[in-house]
Amino acid sequence: MTSITQVAGAQAAAPKKSAISLGYAFNRAGAILTVAGFGWVVPLGRLATGTEPRRQVAELWRQLGIPLAAIVLFLLAWGALAPKVQTSLGAVPGPVEVWAQVDNLIADHRAERAKEAAFNERQAKRNAEAKAEGGEVKTRRFTGKPTYLDQIATSLKTVFMGFVLATLVAVPLGVMCGLSKTVNAALNPLIQIFKPVSPLAWLPIVTMVVSATYVSNDPMFEKAFLNSAITVTLCSLWTTLINTAIGVASIDKDLVNVGRVLNLPMTTTIRKLVLPSALPYIFTGMRLSLGVGWMVLIAAEMLAQNPGLGKFVWDEFQNGSSQSLAKIMVAVLTIGLIGFLLDRVMMALQAMFSHSATR
Repeated sequence: MTSITQVAGAQAAAPKKSAISLGYAFNRAGAILTVAGFGWVVPLGRLATGTEPRRQVAELWRQLGIPLAAIVLFLLAWGALAPKVQTSLGAVPGPVEVWAQVDNLIADHRAERAKEAAFNERQAKRNAEAKAEGGEVKTRRFTGKPTYLDQIATSLKTVFMGFVLATLVAVPLGVMCGLSKTVNAALNPLIQIFKPVSPLAWLPIVTMVVSATYVSNDPMFEKAFLNSAITVTLCSLWTTLINTAIGVASIDKDLVNVGRVLNLPMTTTIRKLVLPSALPYIFTGMRLSLGVGWMVLIAAEMLAQNPGLGKFVWDEFQNGSSQSLAKIMVAVLTIGLIGFLLDRVMMALQAMFSHSATR
């Protein structure tokens, strides 16, 4: 029979296990939320459960209160100082004027989508009538102007394409440089020469090469898209390459020796031993490369007048209307926010894959 002391001990142990499990859940959730930029939710949840209220209030103020206070102070300073600066397009717009242009740009997007829907409806009706009468069915694309949201989507697609190409080139080359001193000695001079080259120097070369070699009656990608994407690739691959090489070169040599002792194929050694160990370095390089690529893209779009946020900024600058400056500031804030979100996405991927590699 179970004694009374055993039953009492089991009952006393249950709350302790529950508390340990709850603490583990909070810590695990805290790591995920911090990576996503919502670390302040953890002290808020702990405050709701009554766990160390004073400490949680202090942590909540540090993670949420101070950043919000800084943003409010920035907006107040912006609103107070902006009207005092006069430009050729009028006074520098404050937060209220900029927010008004956000509403206008969204309204323009909705109006353009309504025009596109009406165009497609008319075309579908016309083609149905032509098909019923045995006539020729013609399908045309809507040729309306790209809206601000369309420009954002174009820039995101372009930077994603350039970033993927850069990663596919940089990671294998970085692994080769890290594993072989000969390869590193051969590629290092080229890396040091091409790494500091500005996108403004690469863009004319890329444009001429793409125009000469990418000839097709039905191209898969537009030349402007390829020009921007390849320029992003050429400017952003170096950080990933260098970080990958450093990460591979700094792994424990015993791991490589284990692969040799077991006679593992080189591909298996790289996949099972080298890459998991160098993963933090690789992801750090990828994060930096994505940030560089995003900055390079905006400059390339402005210079070459390729579709995207850069072209939007340049067009508004050339437009010179009373609303242009506010729209440019909307674009500047959008570029910054998107850059921040891209960095957070890379941080989340790094945390996820690094955790998987170390389990």
